[in-house]
Amino acid sequence: MPYRSALRSLRLVLSVAALTQLAACAATNGSVTPKPPPASVTALYGQLDQASRSYETALQQTRAGDTQGAQKTLDGSLDQLRDAAAHCGATPGCDPQRFFSVFDHLLRLKDGSFIGDQTPDEETSSLPLSPLAGEAGAGSLPEAQRSVTLLRGHQLSELIAMNGPVKAALEMWLTQWRGNLMDAYVNYQFLRREMWPQYQSQGLPEALLFGIMAKESGGKVHAVSRSGAAGPLQFMYATGLRFGLSDQDGFDTRFDPAESARANAEYINEQLKAFNDNLELTLAAYNGGEGRMRRLVGDDTSVSFYDPRVYAQLSQETRDYVPAVLAAAWLFLHPDSYNLRFPRVDGQQGSIALKRSASISELTVCLGSANDMPDGWFRTLRNLNPRLDPQQEQPVGAVLQVPKPLEKVYAARCVDGPWPILASDLHNAVVPVFPSPPAADPVVRYTVRRGDTLGAIVRKHGGCSSETEVARINNLKFNHVKAGQVLKLPSCR
Repeated sequence: MPYRSALRSLRLVLSVAALTQLAACAATNGSVTPKPPPASVTALYGQLDQASRSYETALQQTRAGDTQGAQKTLDGSLDQLRDAAAHCGATPGCDPQRFFSVFDHLLRLKDGSFIGDQTPDEETSSLPLSPLAGEAGAGSLPEAQRSVTLLRGHQLSELIAMNGPVKAALEMWLTQWRGNLMDAYVNYQFLRREMWPQYQSQGLPEALLFGIMAKESGGKVHAVSRSGAAGPLQFMYATGLRFGLSDQDGFDTRFDPAESARANAEYINEQLKAFNDNLELTLAAYNGGEGRMRRLVGDDTSVSFYDPRVYAQLSQETRDYVPAVLAAAWLFLHPDSYNLRFPRVDGQQGSIALKRSASISELTVCLGSANDMPDGWFRTLRNLNPRLDPQQEQPVGAVLQVPKPLEKVYAARCVDGPWPILASDLHNAVVPVFPSPPAADPVVRYTVRRGDTLGAIVRKHGGCSSETEVARINNLKFNHVKAGQVLKLPSCR
């Protein structure tokens, strides 16, 4: 499709802009560059503006049905942008950052406009979301419409400021957190049937749901943080109760993907209303607490999240959290524009009725890496069956939710043959259990004798600490000890 080729050209323009920036730096290193004639730079910027306007014209022609005219205008726009970017590096005083700004602007214009870019093929896979069979909601919604679900009348991409913190978060997702991003994407595809309709019914963008989930749990339904937040969207217990998440027959519904997504969508909409549709403040409230955010913001709900009056008072965790969520949402919408390729995932849900008793752990062993799942199916089976203990054997006839393609794999591998026998043998292995030895006392006590000094006492007990440390532990002044005094000394064991 010609639009895909054109948008690949856009990414090439970005690369050219980066190279010209480097070239300009190299050319000026160690030398004094004379002030450029304003006309030369002004002409390049004018060319850049014209290319941007032409791109907008191409979008209008596409919406009007003039596909051939749109392609011609688009080609001219890209040629003009490419030519201006190439000349910028050789023109003293030209700022390549302007070309990156135009690239960002065109990405925002692209949302929902060139639908061809949203259709995966063998060469360029953007968002390979598989239709979910039998689904009236998420499965029937075309890909382009999914990506441009509005938030309070605005495209989500309009609400994401491409500033320093968001760019830094983009780099983290594309480098150190890349594995986490891919795991989150795969996990989400299998949970999508449960979670996305909850967001859709609340009028919220799917990319936002993915961004929150990627940062909160990576799509691990049973995740629990050190602070006690639980579930795929990490609700604290009290907040969960406020939005209907509670214990049901011994099961904490914070771990239920559908219920968690419903509660999250209600929370986001509640906070958007409180913060005048400011998405960044809303996300900050979700992470740092709405009470704290309302105290910081006060009556001025138009204040920016990055305003020093707000930003400087937040914890580092919240400062990092907000741009990280927005960056993950942005990559969900524009993976191709960041040299990112999400894996193809068949997220259709199926079910199996057990032909022989088995636990989720046993099923994971006999399913192996079927259907090109190198990490195995344990996480997916747990996510799809959140109420089951993965180590508890389920009886014959029990129905488990599984990805649709695994129905045939189960019948072939896990009913008869060596794999279920091996899985059962491993699962029922007996590990000897012995009482733990008593913990060693972390300190020893020493009674000071006549003539002892603190230094001699420390050396006598193996030098496991210093005079300063022993003096601090025992609140000694000037390292002075008295006969008969009992000192605590760190144990060497």
